Amino acid sequence: MHQFKAVQFLPIDKKEAWDFFSSPTNLTLMTPPEMDFKILTSLSSGEIFDGMKIDYRVKPLFGISMHWQTEIKKVENQRSFTDTQIKGPYEIWEHTHIFSESNDGVLMQDVVNYKLPLGYIGVMMNSILIRKKIENIFEYRKKVLQKLFN
Repeated sequence: MHQFKAVQFLPIDKKEAWDFFSSPTNLTLMTPPEMDFKILTSLSSGEIFDGMKIDYRVKPLFGISMHWQTEIKKVENQRSFTDTQIKGPYEIWEHTHIFSESNDGVLMQDVVNYKLPLGYIGVMMNSILIRKKIENIFEYRKKVLQKLFN
């Protein structure tokens, strides 16, 4: 199992941060364009909820399109939630979003626990390619959020 963590301060209140991050439609804004991220699920509810399943089409590597489905779990209003992969490229993907008040803003923490398929080959792929790809996705997201909220 691998873990990736990211922390970002935003000069907004916890409610504004929650409203933005708990709306699945905002995922498109925070995903690098080359991933061609598309939400396939018809989202009638504006805010996430426990048990919500969302289907996406995404090109995570080499422009190859794939289906990804996540389920939202452990929703604690204005505190945290986890999206867990049901179908997709990872053997395990659990991304927990944590929001805490900080001086004049909110501190957002992302903790991603993931495991690639294919045993040792997956471990090698993580070292060579996947870890850097995840870092780049979160770096892109950080820049977008700085522009939106600073």
